[in-house]
Amino acid sequence: MDQSDFTREQIKKLFDAQRLGVLSTQGEGQPYASLIAFAAGADLAHLYFATTRATRKFDNLTRHPQAAMLVDNRSNSAADFRQAMAVTAVGLVSEVAVSEKEAALELYLAKHPQLEEFVSAPTSAFLALLVERYFLVTSFQNVSELTPV
Repeated sequence: MDQSDFTREQIKKLFDAQRLGVLSTQGEGQPYASLIAFAAGADLAHLYFATTRATRKFDNLTRHPQAAMLVDNRSNSAADFRQAMAVTAVGLVSEVAVSEKEAALELYLAKHPQLEEFVSAPTSAFLALLVERYFLVTSFQNVSELTPV
């Protein structure tokens, strides 16, 4: 297994284990971070999430679709300096295309069945971060990069 495959497997395991991430958007000259429920596509090319259209994050993404998402497994203990890992995904966010929505929603709701009513509401937007690159940090300082496609 080469480094790229190893990095991909570490990211997949982290995403399988974690339900929440932090989405960073840009608006009004400053960054904005939001806790979101996410699901990753099998090829890691897309990270799916939902938000209400009346949110600051949706407004920011409409004007500036570049975003970053952080997912980590920290436990808030001293062991995190050796054991925790964090992955940052960077790319562009857009609403999921109608032709892809059914499959993406199925994936998302398999991970977050309690959000079915929320994601189905007419006031909600179902979005995807099209990942350009991942940055995986382990042992607090070892950084690996991965281009998903």
